[in-house]
Amino acid sequence: MVEVVIDSVRVSLTNQQRIVVLRENNAERYLPIWIGPYEAEAITIALQEVEVARPQTHDLLKNVLKSLNARLSRVEIISLREDVFYGNLVVETDGQIINIDSRPSDAIALAVRWHVPILVAQEVLQIAGIIPEQEIAEQDKPTVEEPNSSEEPLSDERLSVFDDFLKNLDIGDSPDSSSDEDTGEENPKPDKL
Repeated sequence: MVEVVIDSVRVSLTNQQRIVVLRENNAERYLPIWIGPYEAEAITIALQEVEVARPQTHDLLKNVLKSLNARLSRVEIISLREDVFYGNLVVETDGQIINIDSRPSDAIALAVRWHVPILVAQEVLQIAGIIPEQEIAEQDKPTVEEPNSSEEPLSDERLSVFDDFLKNLDIGDSPDSSSDEDTGEENPKPDKL
């Protein structure tokens, strides 16, 4: 089992579905799990430590366990079958450990309230875990090469080719230039050098 933390609770902009994103401790592997809107709200309320006037379902279950002298020690996401995640509550009572079948969303909502670890089976992370690629923007950043300081400066001999080209350039042949007949002597063709 691998310990994870809640990275975020998100809402899809296209269909308003909720998703809880778990992140592996000390790693960049993520596990997205689709959850219902009520479970998303229950997780978010607990994460933000919002006080509610009356206990919600997950608060009620926490109170029931406490009143029975039971303690939630951890929650587990134990398998993924046919695109359905399966969870487990690990509860200690009277010196015994009891595993209680649970939906991962409910297990996570309880884990946040009890401040207990969330564990995911290695096989689940291998199947459904995501390692994000680097941002496309970073990959497409233009690179500027530094000039090579070992190159020698251009010699006058090499630059003379460009100097000759510029001297022989006939600006009067460009389409923008006016002819002598149109404008008189204001823009005469320069003499060829």
